[in-house]
Amino acid sequence: MSRLAEFRAAEKALQEQLAQLEALKKDAGLQKEIEFEQKLKELMASYGKSLRDVIAILDPNSATTLVAAPAGPKRRRARVIKVYQNPHTGELIETKGGNHRGLKAWKEQYGADTVESWVRA
Repeated sequence: MSRLAEFRAAEKALQEQLAQLEALKKDAGLQKEIEFEQKLKELMASYGKSLRDVIAILDPNSATTLVAAPAGPKRRRARVIKVYQNPHTGELIETKGGNHRGLKAWKEQYGADTVESWVRA
C-alpha cells in the first residue's frame, strides 16, 4: 500500500469516527448519563466520599471484595524447615529448600526418593 493510499484510508477512518462522535454527542441518552455522572461526582465531593464508599453503602457485599483485592500483593506461605538425618552417618541437614549443597550430594549418592524418606517429623 502506498503512503498516499495509507493516508487517505486513515483520513477516511478519521472522518467516520468524527461522524460517529457527533452522533453520540447528539444522543439524549448519553447526555443524561454525562449529566448524572457530573452530578454524582459533585455530590460525592460535597460529602467527601469516594466511589468505594458509595459502593460500600449501596452494596456491602461487593464492597468487601473490592476492598480485599487491592489490599496488597499476595504473600507466599513461609517455607517449612525440613530436617534430614542420614541414617548411615547420623549427620543432620536443616534446609528450607532443596538447594542445599550437602542435600544435593546425598540425593546424587543415594537417590532423591531415599533421601526424602530421611525427613524427620
